Amino acid sequence: MKIGLFNETEIDMNEYFKVVKKVLKKGLKILNINKCEFNVIIVHNDYIHELNKNYRGKDSETDVISFALEDDKTFNLESRVLGDIYISIDRVYSQAKDYGHSTIRELCFLAVHGMLHLLGFDHMNQDDEKEMFQIQDKILEESGITR
Repeated sequence: MKIGLFNETEIDMNEYFKVVKKVLKKGLKILNINKCEFNVIIVHNDYIHELNKNYRGKDSETDVISFALEDDKTFNLESRVLGDIYISIDRVYSQAKDYGHSTIRELCFLAVHGMLHLLGFDHMNQDDEKEMFQIQDKILEESGITR
């Protein structure tokens, strides 16, 4: 498995990236996915705002946006190239403060959330949301990432 971690900000993300990579690998193991590739890109609000506007038609910033190259969670290949996850570091900081937990917890939550979207999970209805959030919680808990 190959997880690319890219920082498009001036903030040092090296220590954060070590934890994020560990959590994402744990999530893939839990989901029994052995061979895949995807990227996590850390950006500022203005960049993610433009992505959201240009690709989703929403003229606002968001915390995480995923661009999946496939959209079926049952799709099977020898090796899967999943896509890209963009995370706003500005929203990571503000949401961590708002929710009363650590920055690393918020960053890992958003990375796992984005990864699950790349794998075909969604939260468009109550049943799908319940399934996706249970998996998110399990990955974070088994990785030692708590509130």
